[in-house]
Amino acid sequence: MTNVSGGTLRRRPAQRRSLERVERMLDECARLLDEAGYEALTTKEVARRAEVPIGTFYQFFPDKQGLVRALALRNLEAFLGRITARLSAVQLSDWTEVVDLAIDEFVAMKRSTPGFAVVDFGEVLPSPGGPALKGTERMLDTALENNVIVADRLRAITIELLGAPIGPRLDRALVVAVEAADAVLKLAFRSRPDGDPELIDECKRLVRRYLSEHLPQE
Repeated sequence: MTNVSGGTLRRRPAQRRSLERVERMLDECARLLDEAGYEALTTKEVARRAEVPIGTFYQFFPDKQGLVRALALRNLEAFLGRITARLSAVQLSDWTEVVDLAIDEFVAMKRSTPGFAVVDFGEVLPSPGGPALKGTERMLDTALENNVIVADRLRAITIELLGAPIGPRLDRALVVAVEAADAVLKLAFRSRPDGDPELIDECKRLVRRYLSEHLPQE
């Protein structure tokens, strides 16, 4: 089940049936984004395909933007969950492996997760690799840009696993790293629908070299 916060949904689903309905609506939203794109996405069609009354849709989501915001949050939780699961299953020899692992998981989701190519962590991409639809850079939180939120969530993993020094220097470095990776990976998916492997490798090198000045060395 998705970890959608009470602030994202109009009403928090309390029963299993309600949770399943919310999941179905998010699933159909993701599929429709792949099939028709963001502009053609409608609340009516999502409700129809999820087999829920339109009134039920509006019990949980205020509008199309609210639905997409919830999908973006689900994507972020899934991404962080995948990273955590991978890290718990392997023995890291160096912190740079975390960078490679995170980028690999993001690329895998771009290639296989429904709707992720259009809406990953909030930005809406009308075409592969952008540019993003204006006004969607703060989809997750009206006060903060999406990448700032992603960096903050990655910060917790970085501190816990790598013993990185807590403070504004690390916070700033992670925001820069996420922004840089985002830009290069957009370029990779503009170059090839499945992501240019050479550009993906360049992204890993760029982020590793930059963060080497901010993370503890072996």
